[in-house]
Amino acid sequence: MKEVLYDIPVNDIFDNPCECVICAMKKKLDDDEVAFAMGPSYMEDDIRLTTDEIGFCAHHIKMMYHFENRLGLGLILQSHMNKTIQNIEKLQKKGRTSGGRLFSKNTASALYQYTEEQTRSCFLCNRIKNIFKRYLITTFYLYDKDDNFRKKFRNCQGFCVEHYGLLYEMAPSYLSHSVLEDFTADLNKIFLDNFKRMQEEVSWFVDKFDYRNADKPWGTSKDALQRALTKTNGVVSIETET
Repeated sequence: MKEVLYDIPVNDIFDNPCECVICAMKKKLDDDEVAFAMGPSYMEDDIRLTTDEIGFCAHHIKMMYHFENRLGLGLILQSHMNKTIQNIEKLQKKGRTSGGRLFSKNTASALYQYTEEQTRSCFLCNRIKNIFKRYLITTFYLYDKDDNFRKKFRNCQGFCVEHYGLLYEMAPSYLSHSVLEDFTADLNKIFLDNFKRMQEEVSWFVDKFDYRNADKPWGTSKDALQRALTKTNGVVSIETET
């Protein structure tokens, strides 16, 4: 079966200026998957069985709350919490038994392991993980095969630290040696040029608090802190000043 490529959404994301196009990919997937979870899907039995068992991470449950379908979220939480109660009651009855197998180094209680899994598992993270990887693979494919996309790549505003490292690490698995050299050179230049640009904007933001610069124009630095958080930490949801 032919592997799926997402050339249209990846091209669209690269068409829109942002401080990290890979963060923008993740945000699109977040928004799409939350809309899926809060749409009619939560009434489907197979979906509900899965969400009852594994739940959602704090990041996605917060997004679901702000989606403004409070009844839908209430129904999801109602059945998920009921399932959690059933599982906890069973584990409480077993007492402080180990959740690990015989001769295993894992001696944590079964109850503790269950609560740890509940805080780490997420229905939407699981759905997003595979699609996000395909977005990245599509990026490598388009860089290799599409000259117009390669120009978009070279003209983008860069990446956050995490996703720069991720692209650097993944590239050898998806690009031939000759293309890999070009990609690595482009990636390194794009990242450093734009990270330095962002650092300069933050520096001017700081310098503007000096009374001697009070009447000088902000330039592009007025929202520098918000955009710098994307570069350093992959934060994309803070509203910028107008």
